[in-house]
Amino acid sequence: MLSPASPEFIALCRSQIQLLTEGLGAVLSIVYLTEELTELADAPLVPIAAYPEGVMQWSNEQTLSLMRGNRVNLEQPKLASEISSTRAPVTIDETALLPLQIAERALLRQQQSVLPLMHENVVMGLLITARLDRPWTENEQEQIEQIAHTLAIGCLLDQRAQWAAQDMRQLRQLHHQRQDVFDTLLHQFRNPLTALRTFGKLLLKRLRPEDSNYSVAEGIIRESERLQDLLQQFEVALDWEQPSLPPAKIAPGVTPSPNASDPSPPALTSSKSPLLLPGTNWVTGALLQVTPHALTEVLSPLLSSADAIAQDRQLMLHSSIATPLPPALVDPKALREVLTNLIDNALKYTPVGGAVYVGVLAYANHQQAIVIADTGPGIPPEDQAHLFERHYRGVQAKTDIPGTGLGLAIARDLVRQMQGDIEVFSPMKQCDFIPAAMLAQTDAAHLGTAIVVRLRQAEQN
Repeated sequence: MLSPASPEFIALCRSQIQLLTEGLGAVLSIVYLTEELTELADAPLVPIAAYPEGVMQWSNEQTLSLMRGNRVNLEQPKLASEISSTRAPVTIDETALLPLQIAERALLRQQQSVLPLMHENVVMGLLITARLDRPWTENEQEQIEQIAHTLAIGCLLDQRAQWAAQDMRQLRQLHHQRQDVFDTLLHQFRNPLTALRTFGKLLLKRLRPEDSNYSVAEGIIRESERLQDLLQQFEVALDWEQPSLPPAKIAPGVTPSPNASDPSPPALTSSKSPLLLPGTNWVTGALLQVTPHALTEVLSPLLSSADAIAQDRQLMLHSSIATPLPPALVDPKALREVLTNLIDNALKYTPVGGAVYVGVLAYANHQQAIVIADTGPGIPPEDQAHLFERHYRGVQAKTDIPGTGLGLAIARDLVRQMQGDIEVFSPMKQCDFIPAAMLAQTDAAHLGTAIVVRLRQAEQN
C-alpha cells in the first residue's frame, strides 16, 4: 500500500490547487491518491486536498455521478434550478452561489479536466479540476497537465522518502537487537575468561621454571590477557553510533510504521573502520605508538604458543633468529597481532607432517625482515592479486578450513601504519630467505607459501 501523504506533500497539493484557482479560475479542484501503486485505472481513490474544502466530504460515487451530469443529494442548499416548476422561472445569479454549489454546477456542465497522476506507467492518483464560466483552452490544458506532472513527481518523492525512513527505522531496530545479543554474549564470555586466567595463574605458581609445562601456563595467561584486551575493544566498538545509510529505492507494497520522528544517527567521519587493536586507543583516532623494540621480545612468546599448536597438529616448527640485531621501530601490540595472524595461517593451512618456518634477519636499507613460511599447498596465481582484500579467501573458501579472509588484510594495514611492508611468495621457493631444509619438503602438491614482513630498523646512537 502507499504510505499516507506527508504534510509536505499535502502542502504541495494545496499550492497547486491555489494556482489552479487563482491563475486559471478553477472553481473545483480535487487531488486523489490511489491506495496502492497500480497500472489499473479503477484503483480505489482517497482525496488528499480540494477546493472548496467541503468537497473532501463528497464520496467518490457522488463526484462521479456529478461528472456524468446526474444530480445527487449533497446535503447543501438547493440550486435555483431545483425550485418547484409551479413557480415562475427566475434568473440565477451564479456569483451569489456558495462555493460548493458552484463546484457542483461546474461538474454538472461537464467542464472538468481529469488527469491521472502517473510516473512510468504507474498510476499514483488523479487530479480533477473544473470551472463554471467557460471550457479549458488548449494552452490552459497544457498548464493543468504540468501541474498533474508536478504532483506525480511530488508523490513519488514523498513515497520514496517515507519508505527510506521506514528502512532506516527497521535497520536501527535491528541494530539495537543485535547490540542486545552482543551485550549478553560479552557478559557471559567475561566469566569463563576470568576463570581461565585464574586457572593459568594457579598452574604457573605450582610449576617450576624448568618444568616443560611452565611455558604452556605462561601462554595460557598471555592469551587470556590478549582476549581481555580484545574484549574491552569490542565493548567500546558496541558503543559506536550507527552510521547513516543511503536512501532506499522505491519498493511498492511497503507501509512504514507511524512513528517517523526518530532522529537520523550521525554519519561516521571515515568510510574505513579503524582496526580493533588491543591496547591502542583507535576509537579516538590515535596512531600506533612506534618505538624501538627488539623483535625477539614480541616473537619469542608467540613461538612458544605456536610450538604447542604445531605439536598438537603433528607439524614441525623451525625458527631462526639472527643475533645480535638492533631494535626495530614497531608498536609491540600491533606487531603481535600481525605475527599472530601470519603464524596462525601457516599452521592452519599446513597438512599433517608438514613444516612451518619463522625467521628474523637483517635486511637491506636499514630494515629487518621477519619470514613466515609453510609447506602447505600454496596460493593459486589467480588468488594472489586479491590476498589483501578483506573477506577474500579464494580457493580456501571451498575447503573445510575455517576462516574469515581478514588476517592478511589486518596484517598489511598494521604493518603499513608502522611504515613497513609485507610481501607474499608462492611457491615458497621464490623467496630468497628460506632454508634448504624447508625447500626440500616442497613438491608439486605442496608448493608452500612464504610471507616477508619488512620493518624499519631503529637508528643507532
